[in-house]
Amino acid sequence: MALALVDQLRFTRAEWQRGLEGVSDADARRRIEPMNALSWMIGHLAWHERLVWAERGLGLAVEPGLDAVANGAPASAPPLEAMWTAWARIVAISDPLLDGLTPDGLEQPLAFDRRRHPPVAGTELLHVIYHYWGHIGEASAVRQMLGHERPPEFVGDIDHLAPYRADR
Repeated sequence: MALALVDQLRFTRAEWQRGLEGVSDADARRRIEPMNALSWMIGHLAWHERLVWAERGLGLAVEPGLDAVANGAPASAPPLEAMWTAWARIVAISDPLLDGLTPDGLEQPLAFDRRRHPPVAGTELLHVIYHYWGHIGEASAVRQMLGHERPPEFVGDIDHLAPYRADR
């Protein structure tokens, strides 16, 4: 069984997907400044997970196209399908590492993190989760500004899908 915090990331990812269900490519690529395009947000979160789990956790250099949606990259509106595909591939690469995390492992830096003072894996996990929720709020605002009727409300069915549980 995955750690409770890993399950919270999975719930957050599912909320991210739920929040963008039914968005067309045209709407996903519209940018309402100063906010980013929805397609950019998808790729950007994939980029963040790639950075943390694939690069720092596994030492892998994958999905180089995501560099276009990295922090500090110029604003863009990439194709929606391409961003969801890259996101899904990064999630698939990341999940085995996440499934293997232990409580002790959360207190250690990721194996390939070469920064001078890398944070522990648990802090990285929290950073990724909170990053998603920031973009979930931004995406909800963009959908409202695009005139989408009744965008999903958050937080979804956490009581049944991701209730609190302690790691034992």
